[in-house]
Amino acid sequence: MAYTITDACVACGSCLPECPVEAISEGDIYVIDPELCISCGACMDACPTGAILAD
Repeated sequence: MAYTITDACVACGSCLPECPVEAISEGDIYVIDPELCISCGACMDACPTGAILAD
C-alpha cells in the first residue's frame, strides 16, 4: 500500500526528509512514487496539512 499526496499539499517540504527511500518528488503538489514507497507512514505523520493518505 503506497501513500498519495492530495491537493491539500502546500509544498512545505516537511515530508521530504522523513522519507527513508526518497520516494517523494517536489513540485507545486508533491508526488510519491508508488514503486519506491515502502508504506512506512513517516511522510503522513510529518504532514502538517493532512495531505498524505494511504491508498
